[in-house]
Amino acid sequence: MRHTVQRSHPGVFLVVGMALSLVLCSGILWADPAKTDTNSIGVEFVVVPAGTFMMGSPFDPNVFDDEIPQHKVTISKPFSLGKYKVTQAQWEAVMGNNPSDFKGENQPVDSVSWEDVQLFIRRLNIKEGTKAYRLPTEAEWEYAARAGTTTSFYWGESESEINQYAWNKNNSGMQTHPVGQKKPNAFGLYDMSGNVWDWVQDWYDVKYYDNSPETDPSGPSAGSKRVARGGGYGLELIYLRSAVRDDSDPGHRSNRLGFRLCKTSL
Repeated sequence: MRHTVQRSHPGVFLVVGMALSLVLCSGILWADPAKTDTNSIGVEFVVVPAGTFMMGSPFDPNVFDDEIPQHKVTISKPFSLGKYKVTQAQWEAVMGNNPSDFKGENQPVDSVSWEDVQLFIRRLNIKEGTKAYRLPTEAEWEYAARAGTTTSFYWGESESEINQYAWNKNNSGMQTHPVGQKKPNAFGLYDMSGNVWDWVQDWYDVKYYDNSPETDPSGPSAGSKRVARGGGYGLELIYLRSAVRDDSDPGHRSNRLGFRLCKTSL
């Protein structure tokens, strides 16, 4: 992973017979955090509405090359995303083991590879007799993290507020913490920045934004590394911005890597 150490330059979707509940705030449609569903292992999902946003970062010498160009992306269908990162108790309920370095049933599962997560998802789908569970795409993840914002962080531009929203190098004690202890974003999602990185579905390409589709991009068709998003407990502020991308071998395990589930309608 490129962002596990400081770089020298800064540089269950279920809607039965009812419409998706939205709240209009300052001209932006927000997901209603009350619209949640919980599955058989206790994963709680927030319904994220369809919409359009600007993905990535504007051209600036302080952003990383793989965040540009900033470009318009439309998420054409609503989807459900885990309100929290998958916890160790939830992982163990499906897999029968706990690989995490930092033990705690309500802490995010860590030290799981992208491939491990795919096995977890297959087993959970079998357990519940569905094909709905998956990882979010990178575009879905950033759209959900931003929650209608266009700022560097989903709480705004203020660096002084980071400790209210994210476990990071300055407040984590260099370890993970139970999920949901910090403030959520406007969609009611917790720990979208910090604690552990979230694996997403996409292959990684540093130049993908140059030619990515405008509607429902799903990443390159092939590659050697997968994308992780959100930053982690050991990182400084610049790495916890909503646009920051990281990449890692799909078989790589680290105590800075975890995930959250996505669920789509069938």
